Amino acid sequence: MSWLPPRPRVRLPPQFGHAARVALAATLLVGVVYAGCVTILDRAISARLVASVDTRLRERLATALVNQGDSAGRSGARAVSGQTPDGRVRAAREPHPDDDDDVDEAPVFLWRARPGQAAVALTAGAPALTAGRVAAGGGPVTVRLGASTFRLDQARRDGTWLVAGQSVAEQQHTMSVLRGGEVLVGPVLLLAMFAGSLIIGLRALSPVEQSRRRQLEFTADASHELRTPLSVIGAEIGIALSAPRPAADYQAALRRIEDESQRLRRIVEDLLWLARFDSEPPPPGAEPLDLCTIAAQCADRFQAVAHSQSLDISVTAPPEQAAWISAPPEWIDRLTGVLVDNACRYAGPGGSVRLGVMLRGNRVSLTVEDSGPGVPAAERHRLFDRFHRVSHQEATEQGGGAGLGLAIADSVVRSTGGHWRIGESPLGGALFEVSWRRPGARAHGGTPPPAPPVPGPSAAPRPTRVS
Repeated sequence: MSWLPPRPRVRLPPQFGHAARVALAATLLVGVVYAGCVTILDRAISARLVASVDTRLRERLATALVNQGDSAGRSGARAVSGQTPDGRVRAAREPHPDDDDDVDEAPVFLWRARPGQAAVALTAGAPALTAGRVAAGGGPVTVRLGASTFRLDQARRDGTWLVAGQSVAEQQHTMSVLRGGEVLVGPVLLLAMFAGSLIIGLRALSPVEQSRRRQLEFTADASHELRTPLSVIGAEIGIALSAPRPAADYQAALRRIEDESQRLRRIVEDLLWLARFDSEPPPPGAEPLDLCTIAAQCADRFQAVAHSQSLDISVTAPPEQAAWISAPPEWIDRLTGVLVDNACRYAGPGGSVRLGVMLRGNRVSLTVEDSGPGVPAAERHRLFDRFHRVSHQEATEQGGGAGLGLAIADSVVRSTGGHWRIGESPLGGALFEVSWRRPGARAHGGTPPPAPPVPGPSAAPRPTRVS
């Protein structure tokens, strides 16, 4: 048996492979671009260095030719090159390799050459220049003289060739340092490019992967939700057709089939509503709405449900004030209905549901509370996922549900600029609060609409602005 501990297995995210391939392709592309750029840069710098050497050689050759011509036009042991403006003579001398040169630059050597003969050095320290080393009449060339590389240029005067040469060791050293730096920087740049591209790719693919995973979960949950009523309908039909039964049994079977058909219809309608909403159609026109009126009418609509389950539905609103918002009426009506339906489902028989409208500074909020089991904090981040239930057992006990209602509510809240707050209600269950910014006076044509009276528990529902 091996005494080595088992190696921990690192689980890579599923999108790592795709992100790595994209990062590798981007790195290779950057590598090709980098290689092309440094090649062009090296050639440009090398050409610039060689051009500076050629310019220096041409200047030295021109000076040497001028001095040689002045010396040939005069005789005697002492030659003069001219006179100064005050009449004094200026002595001519042989060109020196360091004339007008920077002390840090390589010296320029001169040779005198004749066709078919070895060149004669005119400056001290010049290396030997054999015959035929420089083609007569050719341009500047780079040749190897001894242990060094020289750049040579030539000029003709009276059958004699003057050759100027300079070592290019300094230029070669400069290019060597430049290429060495490029070789060292290249792998670091490519590694940084790969790592950066991989990190960016993983972060960019994370929402896509999350969306794909949720889509798969949605498909599975939707299939389960649609299969359940279809299975019940099929089972009831099969039992009814299996043998002759009394009329009461047929009626009971038809009622169950009707209930499941209505449930199936609600699921399909919610799916179609979400599909239309996700396709981003032109939103309906926003109108000034009073949340007090909408809350009162919604509570009135659910009185039948409350009576059948012995629920207590109450509405609290600010006294003698109207809570106005600007939003599409049908969206806010759908939002309120979804929240109240969800609260009634989880409050249970004999429970309580409370709707509240509050004004807080420049915001107005709608709250729906219930006395049910509440929403665990760990489940709140997935509360608005489509077909997601906080507790499947509780949902089954309370009559099930497609789990699309809160997803619809979340879509409405996000599209109307509202904000969610989910917490625990004093009634013992869950608290859902949606708040909006109150519209200014301009939203109502210059003056706010009049505040309608707040209905009491037994008052008739106020006229609503929701069609």
